[in-house]
Amino acid sequence: MAWALSKTGGKLITIEIDEGRYKAALKNFKKAGVEEFIDARLADAHQLVRELKVPFDFVFSDADKEWYTQYFKEVEPKLAVGGCFTAHNVIDGFGGVKEFLDYVRSLPTYETTIDRSSSSGISVSYKKANATSPR
Repeated sequence: MAWALSKTGGKLITIEIDEGRYKAALKNFKKAGVEEFIDARLADAHQLVRELKVPFDFVFSDADKEWYTQYFKEVEPKLAVGGCFTAHNVIDGFGGVKEFLDYVRSLPTYETTIDRSSSSGISVSYKKANATSPR
């Protein structure tokens, strides 16, 4: 993702609460030569997601499943029309995943599909212009 963003002028924000994984990620970003395109934050996403002010085109959530709905609610007003909110590990339905999928599927301004090309599944929720816009 960071390499693609280097071609488009975008920026990737990543949040990690575990200091060891955070430091390993920083090393990997540097080794890959993409560190200048990544804003890596050592923080608790429960708090930081709410504080982020920038608009988003794409969000990938692979965090605590019980908070997927809350993460979505915090990011949704900041997600650009045409943007996507994706969530990892959605096939099993454990830990709040069912509630998240039920919630996002109930929104008329979103179209949600499940990519089953991996064993755990990834939901892709596309933000439409409005409830009556053509696909």
